[in-house]
Amino acid sequence: MTATQLQTNGSRPARSERRIAFLVPRGEVVRNFGYSGALKLISQDASLSLLSVSTRSHPFDLEGVDGIFPLDEVMESWIVRIQREILEVAHGRWLWSRAAKERWKLRDNEARTIKTKAKRYAKKTISRPFSTKAGLNILSRTERASSRLFNVSHQYLDLYKRLRPSLVFNGSHVHSRNAIHAVQSAQWLGIPTATFIFSWDNLTSQGRIILPYDYFLVWNQSLKDQLIGMYDWIRPENVFVTGTPQFDFHFRPEFYVDRKEFCESIGADPERPIVFYATGMANHMPGEPEIVEAIADMLNEAEPGGRPQLVVRVYPKDQTGRFEDLKRRRPDILFPEVEWETEWLTPKFEDTYALVNTLRHCALGINVASTISLELCMFDKPVINVGYNPRSVPESEISYSGYYEFDHYKPVVQSGAVTVARSEQQMRDLIWGSLRNPENGRAQRKKLIDDMFGDTLDGNSSRRVAETLVRLAGRKNS
Repeated sequence: MTATQLQTNGSRPARSERRIAFLVPRGEVVRNFGYSGALKLISQDASLSLLSVSTRSHPFDLEGVDGIFPLDEVMESWIVRIQREILEVAHGRWLWSRAAKERWKLRDNEARTIKTKAKRYAKKTISRPFSTKAGLNILSRTERASSRLFNVSHQYLDLYKRLRPSLVFNGSHVHSRNAIHAVQSAQWLGIPTATFIFSWDNLTSQGRIILPYDYFLVWNQSLKDQLIGMYDWIRPENVFVTGTPQFDFHFRPEFYVDRKEFCESIGADPERPIVFYATGMANHMPGEPEIVEAIADMLNEAEPGGRPQLVVRVYPKDQTGRFEDLKRRRPDILFPEVEWETEWLTPKFEDTYALVNTLRHCALGINVASTISLELCMFDKPVINVGYNPRSVPESEISYSGYYEFDHYKPVVQSGAVTVARSEQQMRDLIWGSLRNPENGRAQRKKLIDDMFGDTLDGNSSRRVAETLVRLAGRKNS
């Protein structure tokens, strides 16, 4: 059923009766729901209000939005904050995924003074009896009761009484600190709530879902199964597989530009193959500039006429400047600028064209266990993952190879859709092998994408999100 059909079907509530309060807690939500057009689609069939961390400017079309209200973080009672901290620790110990173990180790290392070590020890000790499914459920109910009992603000209770939303939707549960009070206020008033599982690693690599949402939207069936398995209070019929709007742009021809135009925009030679390196987060991939420079040296081993050119996309949120020295010293490495929305800490809409066409026109992609690997497979590009440390980074500090044991990424490696270089020499061999025989791994790439996304890679995930939310907003009054 389309959004238009929902609007015209006489058995459905009118637009004025379907009222959605849409929470925008972080800039990442801008790309998924603003740039993709999901918000505009929602506004065609429901009254739409935004609760946003910024009320001054929005880098997307606000046509159809009925009102914009501040989404403020409410500092709750110390009792509630402590309970949440213990709940997070207990959840991590129960989950005990590779990412949870890494976070556990990181938090231990961060506790360096006697005071912080004592606090860390206390949290671990108190949380231990609750590190079971039953224990987590008890702790969750206690935290929810305390949050209401010690409520410190009526800001959102009063706002919802004015707006009378039939659904409150949080655009990203993992970025929910600003959104917690707004969501729980809706729940206290009996207003249905929904959220979007923002990324494929959120359930195994991020913290616990604190708020018991009524409905969930997810990327794929695998995430739905994980979600239901982790939280026994979630009913399968309340989890909707919509795909993720962040990939819609890859399948919309209006975002495609020809190779010559794209290469001119980044200063590349359209006659030479492009090797695309996408960097990671500075704290997770220290020393990465060394790896990039070594790969550039490998490419320079080829004859000048057909020498591949290295195009590096610096992780958009990496504001450390750690690649600046490399940019100055190595003009042979291309570093296209990522158009940036400073206020929202997210790329501008124009960057969508840059990413889509880099994926389309590259001959090969390299990264460290990134979502970019999936996107490269969507375009049937060979993918090499870096599985060795920079020479300056000891394994005792961090292990690049360890990322390929993370629960969300391990199946990607096992699928054969990507190859992991375990040394510089293996990286060299894989680069030249992939450039000579790009068809190797094609069947595995296709199978991975088909198994993971089914029929959702059609450019219409934003429409499915909109239709799902409109339908849920109409349930209360139908």
